[in-house]
Amino acid sequence: MGIPMSLDVRGADRPQAWAAVTEAFELLHAADRRFDRRRPDSEVSRYGRGEVPPALISDELREVLALAERTTDASGGAFSVRAPDGSLDTDGVVKGWAAQRAADVLRAAGLTRFCLNAGGDVATAGEPEQGRGWNVAVRDPADAQRFLAILEVRDGGVATSGTYERGGHVWDGRTGATAAGLVSATVVAADLVTADLLATSVLALGPDGIAWASAHGAAAVIAVRPDGQVLTDRAGASLLGTSV
Repeated sequence: MGIPMSLDVRGADRPQAWAAVTEAFELLHAADRRFDRRRPDSEVSRYGRGEVPPALISDELREVLALAERTTDASGGAFSVRAPDGSLDTDGVVKGWAAQRAADVLRAAGLTRFCLNAGGDVATAGEPEQGRGWNVAVRDPADAQRFLAILEVRDGGVATSGTYERGGHVWDGRTGATAAGLVSATVVAADLVTADLLATSVLALGPDGIAWASAHGAAAVIAVRPDGQVLTDRAGASLLGTSV
C-alpha cells in the first residue's frame, strides 16, 4: 500500500503469535494486490476500466464498494470513491478495511493485546500493560515534531486523514473540488473501518463534518483548520493535552 506498517504483540506464545502475524500480513499483501490503482492488472483497476462485470467481482471488492456506498449516502455525497475525473479510487476505504481485517485475524487466533499501526491508522486490542492503554499520538499538521494529543486507546481504532503529507488528495464528492476546509481530521471509533471512513468524510465535509461524525459512530474527533485552529467534539476536547 506504499505505507509502513508495524505490529506490537504482548502476552502471547511466540509460535502462536508468529503464525497469526504471518497470516495477517499475508492478508494485507493480498489486499494491496487487489486494490492497488497503480497496478493495471489489479482487480480494482480492471473493474474501474469496465473489464470485470459487477456480477463477477470478488467478495472483497463487493464489500469495499458497499462500505463506500453507505458512507456516500450517510455523508450526503461528500465521501466518494469516484475521483473528479470519474476514475474509481477506493483508497479512502481500503487501508482501514484491510488493517481491521488483519486485526480480526489476530483476534481470531487468540491474541488479545496488540497494536497494529498502518501508516498512522491504528487498531488496538487490550492493554500493553495492566491499567494502561495503548498510546496513539495525534500529530500537529504544522510541525512533525509536535503532538496535539496522545490518546490512550483500548480495543478501538484511530484514523487520521490529512493534507500535510500527500497534499490535497481528498475531494468533496458533492462538488468535485479538493477538500480545503481542514488540513487534518482524526477520529477515534470502536473499529478502524469506522474510524477511517469517518476521518476521510470529515476532511471532505470540512468543519461541519465534526458533529456529523459524532452522530455516525465517532467516539472523539480532533480536526485542524488551515489557520491552525483546533476543532473538536466534546469527547475530543477532553483528550487534548493528554500525555503519556
